[in-house]
Amino acid sequence: MDDLDHRLIALLRTDARASLSQLAKALGVSRGTVQNRLDKLIASDVILGFTVRLKNPAASDRIRAIMMVEVSGKNSRRVAQALRGLPQIHTLYSTNGPFDLIAEIECANLEEFDRVLSGVRMIEGIARSETSLLLAPA
Repeated sequence: MDDLDHRLIALLRTDARASLSQLAKALGVSRGTVQNRLDKLIASDVILGFTVRLKNPAASDRIRAIMMVEVSGKNSRRVAQALRGLPQIHTLYSTNGPFDLIAEIECANLEEFDRVLSGVRMIEGIARSETSLLLAPA
């Protein structure tokens, strides 16, 4: 990847719906160049897909939290698979430090959130977890 590819990706992160013509104008290259670069980035799995950004999630009435999970023994793969199977787990990261995994949780209400936490505590291989509710952007 060169500078043009990085600039193209930066523009797409800002507006993934931008037209090829808009991207070409912003980059100072032809529409064909943008199309070729985009095709190569997709073919080489640098770009895996396009997404929709919603309004500020903190402004919604959904319950959002971050859960840090410590896994016992060599259970990381099994625990991660179990967590990914929960629809309320929005994103799951592996990490270093005292915790092995970090999960972003999103639930419709506190009752659902409580059920998710109870369910996670039942997953075999989780040594401990620590969860913090997300309140507002800082």
